[in-house]
Amino acid sequence: MKQGKDAALLSITGLRRAFYGLEVLRGVDLTVRGGSITGLIGPNGAGKTTLFNVVSGLVPPDSGSIRFDGHELAGAAPEVISAAGLVRTFQVARGFPKLSVFQHLMLYGRHQPGEGLLPALLGTAATRRREAQLAERAFEIARLLNLERVIDNPASALSGGQKKLLEIGRALMAEPRLVLLDEPTAGVNPVLKAEIAQHLRALPARGISVLLIEHDMRFIGELCDPVIVMAEGQVLAEGTFDTVRADARVREAYMGVRA
Repeated sequence: MKQGKDAALLSITGLRRAFYGLEVLRGVDLTVRGGSITGLIGPNGAGKTTLFNVVSGLVPPDSGSIRFDGHELAGAAPEVISAAGLVRTFQVARGFPKLSVFQHLMLYGRHQPGEGLLPALLGTAATRRREAQLAERAFEIARLLNLERVIDNPASALSGGQKKLLEIGRALMAEPRLVLLDEPTAGVNPVLKAEIAQHLRALPARGISVLLIEHDMRFIGELCDPVIVMAEGQVLAEGTFDTVRADARVREAYMGVRA
């Protein structure tokens, strides 16, 4: 099933998850529209990263529904969810320090010919064509994210901002329809933060929707519509940034006092 712009691409209903008897997700209900950049905000401990972990398959839900492009994915394995077109990044950029930027991007390409023992050993024409396609896509994404000049550098030599861009690039190599970004600008200087925002704005035109967690409210306000607010494991409010910012319940959740 293909969803058009403004249709529900991701629908989460009644999602619950507890750890050692403590309920972290307490019946989360939210929707992400196709073609949107949706912000997910909330105070520390609201359950935002746990929500990402459950939606991406790293942690199974205790109950509830996760429908992506019309298909139920609750409890599915991470590789199944990624193959469906739902890909996430992590708050702390992950990877292999000694691998180059190009190698990292190639590693995350879909339908890797080296994943099968026989094609890898035989080096068939089809294998070579797929490797060439992945290499072309890796160079395209490096150019898109201004990583082309460091494409042969090891990941360990990148700046914090460049590592964040590489994390986004790895997600794009998986050919996603929806990317879950966990604090894509944490620890990034203002110049690279503006560059990341520019790259994210271009994604919906490429058929990629975005759901992102971020604590920089200026970044959220300039980039995201709608904005969803979580508190104590539930969705508290949703709307434009100005609407949720003016909501007394949201101010109380952040400040701990009744506004």
